[in-house]
Amino acid sequence: MAELIVALDFSDPRDLLACARSLSGTLGWCKIGLEAFVKNGPGLVNELDAMGLSVFLDLKFYDIPNTVAAAVRSACKTRARLLTVHTQGGEAMCRAAKAAAEEAGEERPLIFGVTVLTSFAPGTMPGITKDPQDFAMELAGLADTWGLDGVVCSGHEAAGIKKASSLKVLCPGIRPAGSAANDQARVMTPAMAVANGADYLVVGRPITRAADPAAAARAILDEIRA
Repeated sequence: MAELIVALDFSDPRDLLACARSLSGTLGWCKIGLEAFVKNGPGLVNELDAMGLSVFLDLKFYDIPNTVAAAVRSACKTRARLLTVHTQGGEAMCRAAKAAAEEAGEERPLIFGVTVLTSFAPGTMPGITKDPQDFAMELAGLADTWGLDGVVCSGHEAAGIKKASSLKVLCPGIRPAGSAANDQARVMTPAMAVANGADYLVVGRPITRAADPAAAARAILDEIRA
């Protein structure tokens, strides 16, 4: 069954940890992104791990291979279970990230390659004329040959990627029916994403800004299981 990941995008660490505590008995995964990590540091990942939550540390590394490998080694020390790199960083960078993660042994985090951000709509990617869906499929094919564990893509590409590769697929931009898209351009409901083969679904504001986050999470889990 697909895993539901809650995106804990809070500026105040007290709010973030309070929300995590309210969800720790309902969900097994949470996501920490750039804002929370830059403000609070790696200790935040350890706090969430101590709550029993598996942490998806979404920093989208994109730099020269040596720098990315060093960043991955540092991230492994936080007990994060899943890390992201930009697939556009190229083969050498992606392979260096995977090799650095493997130094951590059996407890290593998964390394997923970001294909095309779900905030991009057709015609909005600088310097790229391909349709976002086609470009995501091309990058996923490369990620598969480079040995990454999975890719990050919208739900619209999930079925094609699962059919063409052995990769696991993580889909952000997931919105329950009737929810606002906010800054996402290529969104999909949980049920549709699961039907397309998504292994991980990332949901933020529809859960974290709900009057009862745990109830909102349970409703999405019910949709996934159905």
